[in-house]
Amino acid sequence: MAGIDLTQLASLGLFSYLILALLVAIEGPIATLLGAAAASLGYMNPALVFFAAAAGNLTADTLWYYLGYIGKLDWVNRFGQRLGVSLEKLVRLEDMLREHAPRVLFVSKLTVSPMIPALISTGLIRYPWQRWFPAVFAGEMIWTGSLVTIGYLGVQAIKKGELGLEHAILAGTVIFIGLIIYFGRQFLKKAEKVPDSTIKEAGDGHD
Repeated sequence: MAGIDLTQLASLGLFSYLILALLVAIEGPIATLLGAAAASLGYMNPALVFFAAAAGNLTADTLWYYLGYIGKLDWVNRFGQRLGVSLEKLVRLEDMLREHAPRVLFVSKLTVSPMIPALISTGLIRYPWQRWFPAVFAGEMIWTGSLVTIGYLGVQAIKKGELGLEHAILAGTVIFIGLIIYFGRQFLKKAEKVPDSTIKEAGDGHD
């Protein structure tokens, strides 16, 4: 990401947004912030940066869900460690997701919590796509919108070099994200408290 020439990327026209969506699917927040910075410098359209970033993230989220949907727990045991996915984590997540999948995924999206294990677990329990996706979509709009705001106004503030409306909005957005992350993680910590016996029984019962 650091070696990308923003002027060259912008010269690709609409293809630049397709490339950005792909980069966001791989890199996540870093690519989104760079896209917002490019928009602030006049190389890209901020609205299209937002839509491209959101599309990239949502595409990746959907793929992780279907990976769990078509996969099995023994596959996760063999390859999941590379993705930060463990049997214990999956079983704890499955217990939460059966009861509160939309809420857990929404909070995870906003708290920089590991989304991959949550999405794989959602697929493993065959949770209906139409029930969890709206919550992830809503979280994505808030998360990506906040990142684009930070990236765009951050560059604007640096360019102007003086206190102004950009600084106030930027500070407010950062504080807003910080509060969401803090309270969201507190919610997830409470929800993850599942007895070890439950984990063992669930692990033994999987195919």
